[in-house]
Amino acid sequence: MAVVPILSALVVLPLAGAVLLLLVRNRGHERDRFIQWSALGVSLAEFALSLWMWRGFDPSQADFQMVERVDWIPSFGIQYAVGVDGISLFLVVLAAFLTPLALVSSWRSVHKKVREFSFFMLALESAMIGVFLSLDMFLFYVFWDAMLIPMYFLIGIWGYERRVYAAVKFILYTMAGSVLMLVAILTVAYLHSVATGSYSFDYEAWLTLAVPRHTQMWLFLAFAVAFAIKVPLFPFHTWLPDAHVEAPTAGSVILAGVLLKMGTYGLLRFAFPLFPDAAAYFAPYLAVLAVIGIVYGALVAMVQPDMKKLVAYSSVSHLGFVVLGITAMNVQGVQGAVYQMLNHGVSTGALFLIVGMLSDRRHTRLISEYGGLKHVVPKLVAAFFVVTLSSIGLPGLNGFVGEFLILFGAFRWNPALAAVAASGVILSAVYMLWMFQRVNYGAVTNPKNEGMQDLDTREKWVLWPAIAMAVFMGVAPWVFLEPMAPAVNRIVARAAEAEPAKVVRVAAPAPVELKKGPGPFSGR
Repeated sequence: MAVVPILSALVVLPLAGAVLLLLVRNRGHERDRFIQWSALGVSLAEFALSLWMWRGFDPSQADFQMVERVDWIPSFGIQYAVGVDGISLFLVVLAAFLTPLALVSSWRSVHKKVREFSFFMLALESAMIGVFLSLDMFLFYVFWDAMLIPMYFLIGIWGYERRVYAAVKFILYTMAGSVLMLVAILTVAYLHSVATGSYSFDYEAWLTLAVPRHTQMWLFLAFAVAFAIKVPLFPFHTWLPDAHVEAPTAGSVILAGVLLKMGTYGLLRFAFPLFPDAAAYFAPYLAVLAVIGIVYGALVAMVQPDMKKLVAYSSVSHLGFVVLGITAMNVQGVQGAVYQMLNHGVSTGALFLIVGMLSDRRHTRLISEYGGLKHVVPKLVAAFFVVTLSSIGLPGLNGFVGEFLILFGAFRWNPALAAVAASGVILSAVYMLWMFQRVNYGAVTNPKNEGMQDLDTREKWVLWPAIAMAVFMGVAPWVFLEPMAPAVNRIVARAAEAEPAKVVRVAAPAPVELKKGPGPFSGR
């Protein structure tokens, strides 16, 4: 047990703040403003707490740190167990970083049920951080499903015209994957009981479980499909554009910035280490789907008339790079994948913030409705320009580092797939710069744009932190890469062995050894 339960504090603080907001009874504008400031205060305290966690983290260690374990349902081996390593560390910081920005961005766009909106935002933050910190698979599943509820209401209540359709589609897709994952979790817990005589949902105990190859295949598929829907990986992506387009700006920021990362995090944390033989078999197929998603997402984004839908399809393309890095399963690919998760959260989150600001001013997201904005709102266009360059991976900004490492790692594994994926970098520049040109350059042809207001103080405080982070991550990537390196090396080394450590055994036959040779886990 950690001396100071900082991880539990990270999980509990937003939820406690959300519950306290429900106790506010006075009515009117003053109450709404008080709730907004209170929610912001809680989220800023959470961000400060995440930085304290980072400060106490030992970057030289690969094992989980600050671990807290308390028996929850002892008869089934279920614990409240949380811990952090170099992979989950920065995802927690990312969630805590984006939440206050999303809250402030909603101050002028959310006018009804402000208390309930703030409640769901803070409850969502608590569930997201719980997902990244869970070391008990039952606890992980509880947080995984819990985070769907706030996002469902955020889309369904505060979204746009087709919000109910988008919310229902979101919940149906993700719950379908969750059911598959639940079946797999219960199966592994049963296999553990067969091998040891007791149930356990402990993640680290599962890593020592030697599961027969044919069983691994089915379990890996169940986990992989659940995580692929969340990414979303082609062809499971169809729920994402609807959810993004209909969600309020704050919901889109959190959905793109954090929730999508839970799919790639799940693949890296659970699917690949727990079922290495099956992962070796399915990695090439996942990589092909990832590359298809990279190219398909970019091509579809290129023809979108709606800025928000364009950014949504860009997420399909960018997250394809992350999955490709994971399937390569070498140090460069996996480090690049983790770094790209962070990059995408910052860059795409900022893009949704900017699109939301334009939509608040003009009540439209159609590209054709704009043009010549640099003459009217030069500060907003300047921020838009930096974020666009960050999204397309300009050297010196955050996107370049992640894409370079992913393509380098993928090239070491499969040069052909890496070459096709590299075309996504070019296509990304095409659709992003073309959209930027049509919105911001040329003459002001629409009279409605002439009176637009430039960035105010509140909006500057929303965009400046994201832009500063994009620059910092581009010029000082070692600040993030070095702490995650030991945990990445540990996962890659475990995968390279092609079978988990032989502490307990489920079946009498010896586990099948992966043949050495060309493949995703060879040639490190």
